[in-house]
Amino acid sequence: MEPLYQQTHKQVHEIQSHMGCLETADRQSVHLVENEIQASIDQIFSHLERLEILSSKEPPNKRQNAKLRVDQLKYDVQHLQTALRNFQHRRYTREQQERQREELLSRTFTTNGTQKKILDIANMLGLSNTVMRLIEKRAFQDKYFMIGGMLLTCAVMFLVVQYLT
Repeated sequence: MEPLYQQTHKQVHEIQSHMGCLETADRQSVHLVENEIQASIDQIFSHLERLEILSSKEPPNKRQNAKLRVDQLKYDVQHLQTALRNFQHRRYTREQQERQREELLSRTFTTNGTQKKILDIANMLGLSNTVMRLIEKRAFQDKYFMIGGMLLTCAVMFLVVQYLT
């Protein structure tokens, strides 16, 4: 049991050092390092299963200590697994944001895209451009009438409040 435990313990420390390399790895090699770390973690989990079996076969006076050591290794490996998943999630989120940023920067915007669509639909319906311009002009005038009406209403309300109090 002891040689397998030492080997597994050494692998855990190697993975911890690889996790440090993962942060500084370039974009091309980060996948290779991630795969290597995941393979090592999987191998350690298989070693841990064997160590659990071997620890249960230890003499009663050493069994508790052996199980404690195996449990500690298992705990360390689970934290390494979680750290790897967190790194992968951060990397995926960062790559997705970069893709979206590039997509936004490469998109070409056209002015009055909505107005052109409305004109196209109006042409399909048989409305002429002059009718559409009249409608737009009327909408522009209606906006001023609405603002004027709102100001007049506020002024009347103010005068009523002043007169009644």
